[in-house]
Amino acid sequence: MKNKKTIPPKWADRFLEWYCKPSLFEDLQGDLYEHFYRHIEDKGIRKAKLIFVLNVFKFFKPYTVKKLNFLNKLTQFIMFKNYFKTSFRSIARNKLFSFINVFGLAVSMSVCLLMITLLTEVKSYEKFHADASDIYRATNLYQYLEEEPNLFASTSIIAGKRIKEEIAGVEAATIMRRNFAGDFENDNQKFALRGIWADESFFDVFSFEVIYGDKDQALTNPKSLVITDETALKIFNQLNVVGETLLKGDEPYQVTAVVKTPPFNSHIKFEVIGSFSTLDQAQMQRNATGWLSWQNMWMNYTYFKVADGQSIKNIQAALDKISIDQNSREKYTSIQLGAQPILKIMTGPQISNSLGMNMGSETLWILGILSFVVILSAGFNYTNLSIARSLRRAKEVGIRKVVGAKRGQIFSQFTVEACIISIFSLILAYGGFLLIKPLFLSLNPEMSRMLQLKLEPITIIYFVLFAILVGFAAGLLPSLVLSKLKAIQVLKTTSNTKLFSSVSLRKALIVIQFTLTLGFIISANVAYNQFKYSVNFDKGFNGENIITIGLAGNDPEQVKTLFERIPEVEQISMAAMVLGTGERWGDDLKYKDPLDSTTIYYSSVDQNYIPMLKHNLIAGSNFLRTPTSDNESEIIVNETLLKRFNIGTPQEAIGEQVLVGSNKLTIIGVVEDFHYAPINEPIESFGFRQNLEDIQLLNLKVNSTNLVGTMDKLRAAWEGFDEVHPFESRFHSEHIARAYDTYELMFTIVTFLAFVSISIACLGLLGMGVYTAETRMKEISIRKVLGASESSLIQLLVKGFMYLLLIAAVIAIPATYYLFDSIILADQANRISIGLNEMGLGVLFIFCIGFLTISSQVWKAAKANPSSTLRSE
Repeated sequence: MKNKKTIPPKWADRFLEWYCKPSLFEDLQGDLYEHFYRHIEDKGIRKAKLIFVLNVFKFFKPYTVKKLNFLNKLTQFIMFKNYFKTSFRSIARNKLFSFINVFGLAVSMSVCLLMITLLTEVKSYEKFHADASDIYRATNLYQYLEEEPNLFASTSIIAGKRIKEEIAGVEAATIMRRNFAGDFENDNQKFALRGIWADESFFDVFSFEVIYGDKDQALTNPKSLVITDETALKIFNQLNVVGETLLKGDEPYQVTAVVKTPPFNSHIKFEVIGSFSTLDQAQMQRNATGWLSWQNMWMNYTYFKVADGQSIKNIQAALDKISIDQNSREKYTSIQLGAQPILKIMTGPQISNSLGMNMGSETLWILGILSFVVILSAGFNYTNLSIARSLRRAKEVGIRKVVGAKRGQIFSQFTVEACIISIFSLILAYGGFLLIKPLFLSLNPEMSRMLQLKLEPITIIYFVLFAILVGFAAGLLPSLVLSKLKAIQVLKTTSNTKLFSSVSLRKALIVIQFTLTLGFIISANVAYNQFKYSVNFDKGFNGENIITIGLAGNDPEQVKTLFERIPEVEQISMAAMVLGTGERWGDDLKYKDPLDSTTIYYSSVDQNYIPMLKHNLIAGSNFLRTPTSDNESEIIVNETLLKRFNIGTPQEAIGEQVLVGSNKLTIIGVVEDFHYAPINEPIESFGFRQNLEDIQLLNLKVNSTNLVGTMDKLRAAWEGFDEVHPFESRFHSEHIARAYDTYELMFTIVTFLAFVSISIACLGLLGMGVYTAETRMKEISIRKVLGASESSLIQLLVKGFMYLLLIAAVIAIPATYYLFDSIILADQANRISIGLNEMGLGVLFIFCIGFLTISSQVWKAAKANPSSTLRSE
């Protein structure tokens, strides 16, 4: 068997095949091969190859060169140019159908352009880091006793230290902690800054650009501070501020480096970075046993870079080994370390306690599928109308075939026409994209913080490629149908083309299109009703006319005194959070059995909170004092906690003691169960506590006929008191509504897509109505001459379309009902019952729209004078 070294150069062999006449090629190649192998024995492989190449060029002579089809290539180019001319003329000649196709595709493509830009942007997250594909985030799969395990993006400090010290395949690892925030002071000026804690390896893992300072030493020493260029300019009005000092409370921090502000496509955002050694040293001096606890995983994060040539499987095996060792020392919990690629954080599954935001793979899939459905609907329009008009184009196809056109050329012509329409649509779609982009970003506050939707050169290329792909896909079926017609069929219609044995292709496309449209309408209606139901649901408390104001770290009593001076403020209470939104803190609670514990969710409040929010205190008493920094001793619990430990009646529970974390608390009251979490979650053990350090906001009960004026008074009072922090206020009901913004977001997006889908479908019906009226004009005229009324003609021609809409409704209603009843709302503890109102309104609406669209065109045809149509017969 000959190896690669003993065969002639392939490029020379191919060149010979390209120019040589087929009748001479086999003999000539055989002779050259024979000489080649002879020369290998006599002169060696190198000279043999050189001689072979020279002989290939030597035989490049007139008698061996085949006739090159330059003329044929030129003819094909001219034909392709002709396709464009013919397509433009066809588009101009059929203005209505061209408008329907262009506008329909443009509307749907604008949605898809938005999706393409979104995907391009989220895929760019974290790519600015050097060796980004080798960077991973450590994750924790946390399980308490037999409860369902939960995946967390945070991990313990001990896990980070062991990853750094014990795993040989890790090139660098950094430990971080969130919530390095507060007021920093310089020259008696205060600046509210937010950031993170990070250890000395931070810049070994990440590629944030250091402008000034030594990145290797910037976070090594305690009380070191790294700030961004924007922060430096805001505080010092210059960039090179290495060596300057900022006060955080009474603690001085020295600026050791200035970095560029993190780019938009980074999930790690900060204004300042504090050296992790500051915390580490302080905790060690205090002998804080929980600092290096395996379960201390709620605030800390570990990122690591895998060394070249190392497999992530080997790294995971080392992580498993650490997990097994640490779990052997725990009694009730099990934590499994994992690794998530940093490039998958934005587009991967949503993980609890994540640092920064992520879009989530589920969201991307949903948006992608919805966009595909919309563009599919527009593609159906083009396909349907093109096939419907095949009768007019059949003669054109027949004539082309008579004069010698091949099927491939006919196919190319109609495909080019579809692509031209798609390119025209792209121009309009770009304008639509610019209109809907700001609306999309304003749908949710997180959208504008997560996305910019900027157009990059690569995105423009994607747009053009997408338009060509859509044009080809939409024109594929019409091109196939028209190109396979034979010349003898030119006098026949192609409307009887079958998708199945007895179903017309055009009818099937209409049914599919309106099934999708009805699905959108019904989905929007269900989502809106679920949103209204969730917001108005009786949650067990009343937040009417209550304004929540963030304290921004200020003393609660001072701020309370400030607002008590405003006449419209009737009552004020303190709280750690807004309940009913999903925000909650948790701790372990034990009753009498030290081995039996549960998680209790809690919020710290003052004595005014429970009566202001009108919680039903069914036993015991309310708190009697304002929260203090002293050791707390009392707790008010809900009914579910009593049932969990079989404590007895609410009256019997008063005076019982429970252990919450390390605090022994006495139950002084029992409140009726209420929804401290969104209503789609079950009610679990909950308690009200009193801890001054937890208080973060005030609740103001206002009585005012001029709420705008009242808000202005509150803002003015705040700005006179605190010039550093912005006035952050919102009505309690707004907080509750935002807890259900998933349904509102779903309603908004699906409603918009339903509008788009309805518009496209109605345009398609309009085109089909015009086509039907044109092709059946003689039939309409004869029926009128024979005495048929206009109403009977409309009924005759419209009922076929209404029958198709009925079929679409029969398919869409059960499919959408199953989607919401068994999938989307299946795990909701409190939900609407989907009935006739949610299903029937959409069907009624689409029937009315469909009837008006079709009948308007048929009515115009029925009103026409029969003599004008029949006189040419």
